Amino acid sequence: MGMKRIVMAAMVTTVAGLLLQGETAQAQTAASGARTAQASQPAATDASAQRRPLRRVPIYRPDHWEPDVIPRYNPGPNAVRACTATYVQEYRPSGPVITPRMSCYWRPG
Repeated sequence: MGMKRIVMAAMVTTVAGLLLQGETAQAQTAASGARTAQASQPAATDASAQRRPLRRVPIYRPDHWEPDVIPRYNPGPNAVRACTATYVQEYRPSGPVITPRMSCYWRPG
């Protein structure tokens, strides 16, 4: 029963697609007749828009990149990162919320 529905849906979709394709072909022929009437007048804005190169927008600037790890210095060859994690109550408009908070520092290893 389910397979019959799938086949029927596929056939309906195919017929609808063929009908729509015929309507769009008629609409395109009517639009092309209107375009040929407009093509006799050259449009300066279209030609100038095609000659202009696209401007590239830089996303990342390599000279401005900095690592986001603090401290930004070398803590030494045997340094160990010590972290403490706790839960802190924050007051928000929806009410008090308990969130995790972590603080870390470098210590000699």
